Amino acid sequence: MTYCTIVVPAYNEADSIRQVVERIRSVMSAAKMDCEVVVVVDGATDQTAENALPVADSVIVHPVNLGYGRSLKTGILAARSEMIAITDADGTYPVERLPEMLRRAERFHMVVGARTGRFYQGSMIKRIGRIVFRQLSEFAAGQSIPDINSGLRVFRRSQIMPFFPIISAGFSFTTTSTLAYLLNDLLIDYLPIEYHRRSGQSKVHHLRDSLRALQIILEAILRCNPIKAFLLLAVPFAVATTGFGFGGLIVRSMTMVSISAMFLCTTGLIMGGGFLAVAVMPQRRIVDQSTPLQSMSVPTKTSTEASQERGSND
Repeated sequence: MTYCTIVVPAYNEADSIRQVVERIRSVMSAAKMDCEVVVVVDGATDQTAENALPVADSVIVHPVNLGYGRSLKTGILAARSEMIAITDADGTYPVERLPEMLRRAERFHMVVGARTGRFYQGSMIKRIGRIVFRQLSEFAAGQSIPDINSGLRVFRRSQIMPFFPIISAGFSFTTTSTLAYLLNDLLIDYLPIEYHRRSGQSKVHHLRDSLRALQIILEAILRCNPIKAFLLLAVPFAVATTGFGFGGLIVRSMTMVSISAMFLCTTGLIMGGGFLAVAVMPQRRIVDQSTPLQSMSVPTKTSTEASQERGSND
């Protein structure tokens, strides 16, 4: 029985893919954990597939570039085991932490490697964007999210697949899956990891992907917790109501008081729409949580050890 499947999406990563897979094999062998490595080559125009073939258990090639998320979905669907781990092909993630993450996944629905270090910080613009997305996501989920879009994580195949229709096929796969889990009350554990310098050039288009991530976060809020989206819309009008109201009373201006009343009505209409959205929204839970966490543990022995144990019992 295969302990876990490690899915590695790769797009033009010929220089690093072999070293990454070999590192995974070395780490998992040292931890005495059986695994299969599935490399999904997403329309690469270099030698990524040829370099992955000698070291991976399975290499799946998309004839054209379909996106990071679509590659992960392909690898998850092809996986032979229930426990799934994902990492990138550029060498930025410390795959040495995978055994620890797999052990922690026995008690959580998902384990995420929360990135730290100077290579994760990036430019000032990236930091500001990351803070905005993090604050918005935490507002939506109602809890702290140390790293919403880390590409090093562990989860179960049967639990993530029901979310496939709403999970992004692009670089926001990780953002969407994090929100989907949190908004469905699934448990996520965050393990601090050191983020490394990447090999080769980044494939991320920051402006396009940032706008897409913002759209996805708002869609997730509307789908799973719409009242918070309406709260965001209502806040500016509520502030304007207070400002014009107090200002009108201080300077005794009926015009400002009237404007305040107009903003107050607008705030009420927006919140009324939010309450209506909550009243008519379908049941949000996608994954059945009736099974207690204790029953979701995975084997801790390799298939060879299990066979030897059965033989000694016989």
